[in-house]
Order: sequence, then structure tokens, then C-alpha cells
Amino acid sequence: MPGTVKPIPDGYSAVTPYLFIKGAARAIEFYKQAFGAVERMRLEMPGGIGHAELNLGDSVIMLADECPSVRALSPQSIGGTPVMIHLYVPDVDAVFARALAGGAKVLQPVEDKFYGDRSGSLTDPFGHQWAVATRKENLSAEEIRTRAAALAPKQ
Repeated sequence: MPGTVKPIPDGYSAVTPYLFIKGAARAIEFYKQAFGAVERMRLEMPGGIGHAELNLGDSVIMLADECPSVRALSPQSIGGTPVMIHLYVPDVDAVFARALAGGAKVLQPVEDKFYGDRSGSLTDPFGHQWAVATRKENLSAEEIRTRAAALAPKQ
């Protein structure tokens, strides 16, 4: 008798980003170099990468070359992206520097934030936006609200 099939397979979470990319093979190499991604699998197809999976820390990202015939379009094809991927890492400054060296562009430089993270944001060479962060302080929701209120302009 076959074993029970889990609705969410081992090694995956309920939500997994899936990126469509012009140049998915190059993107995989960028994510390895910049973010320390580990390639789990790659399915090569005649038009490029049909599906690939990367581990980033304890998370999985899926990706493929864009396929306009099924509206799987990259940020370059649609003129940007409304989505940002948030990535926690042990050393945000080192990861950010590697990403910039690999061709990423700064959206917001790395700095200490009022909510306890040291973080910055960037656009990778393939048009996807990333917030990269390292937690520096564990704060309660009330502490974060108090700090945010102190930053708000006085009216």
C-alpha cells in the first residue's frame, strides 16, 4: 500500500514565490552568488528553464524563464514589478554588497530601521525587488508603534 501523500511536501512551506525571469539560468547564478541560494532542481526545456527551485535559508523560491504564451511574464516585459521579496540573512551588509557587485541596483541603502531590522532594498539584474535584512532588536508591536509615531511629522 502506498504511503500517505502530504498536501504540503516536506521541504516546502504553504507560500512559495514563483519568479518569471528573462535569463533564468543567469538569475540562478546571481541568486547563488549574491544570496547564497542552493539549487534544488532544474528542468531544462527547449525554450530555456521550464522550472527550477532554489533554497534560500529555510525557504524555497521557484523560477522559470518567462513564457509569454501563458502570460508568465518577467518584470522587464511588464515594465516593473509590484512585488518585493523579503529575505532575512545573517549579515545584510555582506549580502547587499555581493548583490550590488553582481549587478543589482539600490532602491534603499542598508540602514538600521526603527522596527529592529538593519535592512535595505534592491532590484536584481532581472527586475525583481528584494528587501534584505538582519534582525538586530526584538521589539514588541507596541515598541514599534511608539518608534513609528516618534518618526511621524508633527502636524
